[in-house]
Amino acid sequence: MGKITSAKRQNAVAAANNAPVERLNIFKMNTGLGQHMLKNPLVAQGIVDKADINSADVVLEVGPGTGNLTIKILEKARKVIAVEMDPRMAAEVTKRVQGKPEQKKLEIILGDVIKADLPYFDVCISNTPYQISSPLVFKLLNLPRPPRVSVLMFQREFAMRLVARPGDPLYCRLSVNVQMWATVTHIMKVGKNNFRPPPQVESSVVRIEPKNPRPPVDFEEWDGLLRICFVRKNRTISAGFKSSAVTDILRKNYRAYCSQNDIMIDDPVDIGIVIDRVLEETEMGIKRAGKCDEADFLKLLYAFHQVGIHFA
Repeated sequence: MGKITSAKRQNAVAAANNAPVERLNIFKMNTGLGQHMLKNPLVAQGIVDKADINSADVVLEVGPGTGNLTIKILEKARKVIAVEMDPRMAAEVTKRVQGKPEQKKLEIILGDVIKADLPYFDVCISNTPYQISSPLVFKLLNLPRPPRVSVLMFQREFAMRLVARPGDPLYCRLSVNVQMWATVTHIMKVGKNNFRPPPQVESSVVRIEPKNPRPPVDFEEWDGLLRICFVRKNRTISAGFKSSAVTDILRKNYRAYCSQNDIMIDDPVDIGIVIDRVLEETEMGIKRAGKCDEADFLKLLYAFHQVGIHFA
């Protein structure tokens, strides 16, 4: 009779107790893909509970790993769509439900969630690979029908940037951008020992709820303005507009706007004078981005639009 390995013995005990199965010793985790499996069932249950899943919901899970979160989501949702890049992980999740009623409720999409065309879903849950944190947040918020709620685990510092307020050390362009489109709440801290293998950093879980109705602002315009303002968040906003690269882009955009609207302009255009006038009249030029909130930036964006300056 073959010797029972420690990993097999642990899996057998876990299965007997209906606990999360750790298959992590069967194959090596690819930490380059952010494969740090959540092993604490209490944390997994807390994440699912905070998503307020109902029996009619379709849930998108990003990076299901070996399925410890997936199993708990399947207990609540009508359907789970799990997006996974690693075929080994997809096979493990499939094995977890094989021959069980949950098998009909699980759909696996093999590929990159950032590049994939996603079907409709009501809720998103993710133990997020850290390298796709920002792209995932903005993909979810920019969907034609964004999920009602997303409960996402991130590296602690990234999560804290999402919820930071003006004046906080971590307040940045990301903070303003996300808070423009959604309400973000910090849910819980998750220590590195709750994962296997443990990551090098601590984690946090946030809940993201898109604003309804959606703010009537073009995302590219909004982000274009914020990029300039946050070049040096602790310097005055006017400093960001002194760059020749910035003025060249805004001059080009201004010419295009005037041409489309049959507005006669001087040639060459002294765009710097126009920019300075807006910054002075709004009193935003002397402010620092790190101290400004959404209303400040909206006021500035509107004032620039009034004189034909656009950022996308």
